[in-house]
This record gives sequence, C-alpha cells and structure tokens, in this order.
Amino acid sequence: MASLVQNPGDLSLLSQYVAEACCIHLGEEKGYLFEARLGVIIAQSGAANIPEFIRLARADPTGKLRDRIVDAMTTHETYWFRDERPWAALRQHLLPRLAATLRTRPRIRILCAACSTGQEPYSLAMMIDQLCSQGKLPGARPEQFEIIGTDVSAGTLLLAGNGRYNQIEIIRGLGEEWRKNYFTQAGPIWTISEPVRKRIAFKRHNLQDDLKPFGQFDLLFCRNVAIYFQAEFKQRLFQRLAAALNPGGHLLLGGSESLLGHQDLFASETIGEAIFYRRKP
Repeated sequence: MASLVQNPGDLSLLSQYVAEACCIHLGEEKGYLFEARLGVIIAQSGAANIPEFIRLARADPTGKLRDRIVDAMTTHETYWFRDERPWAALRQHLLPRLAATLRTRPRIRILCAACSTGQEPYSLAMMIDQLCSQGKLPGARPEQFEIIGTDVSAGTLLLAGNGRYNQIEIIRGLGEEWRKNYFTQAGPIWTISEPVRKRIAFKRHNLQDDLKPFGQFDLLFCRNVAIYFQAEFKQRLFQRLAAALNPGGHLLLGGSESLLGHQDLFASETIGEAIFYRRKP
C-alpha cells in the first residue's frame, strides 16, 4: 500500500470515496486503516495508483469493486444482547407496552439499522419468542412482530441471512440457555433455529438513503454507528430516522451516542435504566 501512495492527495481521495460510498469519514491520519483494509484489494485490482483505483471503482458497472471496498471499510463489531440496560428495559417495559397495542392492530414493526451480521435482530427475535412462550406478552404471538435488519455491506447481510456463527461469535454475549433453546450445533458452527431466522427480513440499505421504501416503524435500533459520522450527516440521518418512526415510536442509540442538539425531533425517555428517544408528534 505504501508504494501506491504517490502524492499527499492520494489518501484524501480514498477518504472522500469511502465517505461517498458508506458515510464513514476517516481522515488522512487514518492512513494505516486504508493500508490494512484496502491494500490487498488495491493490489488485486491491478491499479497502478490510487487515483486509478478510484476510477475503476466508479466505472465498475457491476458495483462489485465498490462492494468490496464497503465491506472492508465498515466496522462489523457486534455481539448478542449488546449492553445490558436497554435489553432489560425492552424485556420489562417497552415490549410489553408495544404488545398491548396489538389488541387494536395486527402487528408491531421494528427496524435494526446497520445490523451487521445479525446478532442484534436475532437477539430481539429470541427475546420476543421467549416472552411470548412465558406469557409475558399476553395475547401476542412472535409472528406479529415484524423485524427488518439492514446494512450497507452485502457481505455481512449474506452472513446474517444464513444465521450461522462460529465458536467465537456464538459466545459473545450469548448465554448457554439461549444457545440450547435457539441453536443447533454442527462441529464449530452454530445455526439459529429456522422459525427465528425466518422472522427477520434482511435488506440492503445505505444510511445515506431514504427509509421510505421500508415503511413506518414502532421501534428503531441504530446503535454504535452514528459515532463514525460527521455532524452534518448525523443531522440528516436523525431526520430520516424520525420520519421512519410512527409518532410516539422509540429510537435506541448506542451507549456513547445521544441526540443532543436534535430535541426538535425526539424527546428523551428513561425506560427502566436505559435512555430511549421518543419521536415527537
């Protein structure tokens, strides 16, 4: 990779292209990340330099080179039931509250944006299934909760849709009872149960794009991703998220994220020991 950086503007070009492709803004000081994640792809492309590599990516009619770049540069850090407090709040308060509304309507719609390899939406589906089986969502059935998981990376969505996890992935945040009740093991691979897998619809979506094609939601997860975006883009993102929520619907962000400065769209609400953001009417 170092030999490909022929002038100081090369890293700036790479940074700009990555920002256009997947919203992630990495300054030129993060050159080591470009080297580690894109070095092999640049070499395999046959490009003589970085400007040529970017021209190849822009000109590729299949979009495959762009997809490889996006897959390499997006962060896929995720695990089961990430952060205890929001999951406790969902179990004890918000899911029962939502389930009660099923007396007057047919379904609840939930979106997990930037869902990576699927641990978050599958965690939610397993929790709903368990609560229904325990009678803690009276009158509700698991299939009445429609869950959509989206991500910009085609590669991670393929993995998510398969619902198959290795020994390291399966233990990150997932207790033995969950594995016993919702997974089958074949050697080092654990596969989520078919009924749970079928309850999640995985769709590709770039957070730069409108969410209107997916309809309206009652609950929206967009966790640990806004930290990678610049302020101007976050403003537009939160506007899109608000538009995708039904009035009174809730948004859940990551533990280090907040909607400070966007109180015109949402009102913070403490549920249990977790902070959610309720869309204003």
